[in-house]
Amino acid sequence: MEDKKRFKIYKILMLLVVTIFVTFLVTSIVMYQYFTKGENGEKYILVKSEAEDITGDISKFRQLIDKYYLGEVDEEKLKEGAIKGYIEALEDPYTEYIPKDEMEDYMSDTMGNFVGIGIYMVENTEKNKIQVLSPIKNSPAELAGILPGDYIIEVDGVEYKGEDMTVASNRIKGKEGSVVRVKVERGEETLEFEIKRENIKVNPVESKKLQDNIGYIEFSAFDENTAEDFKTEYEKLEKQGIKSLIIDLRNNGGGIVDSALTIADYITDKDSVLLYEVDKNGEEEVKKSENKPIINMPIVILTNENTASSSEILAGALKELGKAKIVGTKTYGKGVIQQVITLSDGSGLKITSEKYLTPNRTEINKIGIEPDEKVELPDKITNVLNIDEKDDTQLQKAIELLK
Repeated sequence: MEDKKRFKIYKILMLLVVTIFVTFLVTSIVMYQYFTKGENGEKYILVKSEAEDITGDISKFRQLIDKYYLGEVDEEKLKEGAIKGYIEALEDPYTEYIPKDEMEDYMSDTMGNFVGIGIYMVENTEKNKIQVLSPIKNSPAELAGILPGDYIIEVDGVEYKGEDMTVASNRIKGKEGSVVRVKVERGEETLEFEIKRENIKVNPVESKKLQDNIGYIEFSAFDENTAEDFKTEYEKLEKQGIKSLIIDLRNNGGGIVDSALTIADYITDKDSVLLYEVDKNGEEEVKKSENKPIINMPIVILTNENTASSSEILAGALKELGKAKIVGTKTYGKGVIQQVITLSDGSGLKITSEKYLTPNRTEINKIGIEPDEKVELPDKITNVLNIDEKDDTQLQKAIELLK
């Protein structure tokens, strides 16, 4: 009986904290536009609260807690737990609450640097598992043997599910030079790795010249430096006399939208529509190419099932504007955009706020982009990051098309 009473009081407490959070969230939020819009500075928004009619009940709940609840209340812990639960109830894998003490690391990751093992992860909602999208090239994770498609099930002996991805990610990070134990599930196997954490450059843009004067550029995400680095690598290849270009977006999980749009701007005609952003009210913002193209040559883009988000924006725009052919397999299908909202207490909310449509108004979300030339890799290939050029059937098809 006593346990039931305590549980009832606890439910009342949690409801109170959630209610306080709702009122707080809708009345004092700060939009952090840089992540998706590429704008400097912060923009403040004033929103009328729709929870005003329940504020009278809050004081009643507080009175009941004060009168009946036995035990000490950790207000911060309950508040944080309630907020996380409240946001998770949206059942959107891309919307998440970011506690104050994690915001700095989160924004550092977004901008392109962090201390960790070097992997991109996604929440596999069907299996409720944390899935490795890809290890960063030459990172501790790749050198240790972690592969795209692995499921991370334990970090330092603690089990994690898909819904715990943010917590697991923070556990994987740590002091440079320290070791983290990561257990993964790969098919029927369970493997454990001990990996030393390093300062990771998230997204190096790499290039090389292939046969027949074909240039090749590869990168695994879009951060604040990607577009400029892409331009630098292209100019190096141009000086070497390339006549065509392969852009490898396989296992590229996306990132800052404006970086993808800037690269598209390098290739497309001025005033070309690159993207439609559509908000919850159906209002559209049209993104167009602002400059004359600096790249005028045949282009092939390589994609696979892990090509996602901003990568799909770039691939979709170049395909539909007739600036590139796509070779490989269908892309991931993430056609929604998130923005990061910074709250006045320093915590944050990454929230899905818009969907995007390609220049032909094609829906991408949960659909993906079909390649012009569907090419599978040989069954024996387990990791596209370490594949020999001669065995890379997708790359060889691209070279064939550009000869």
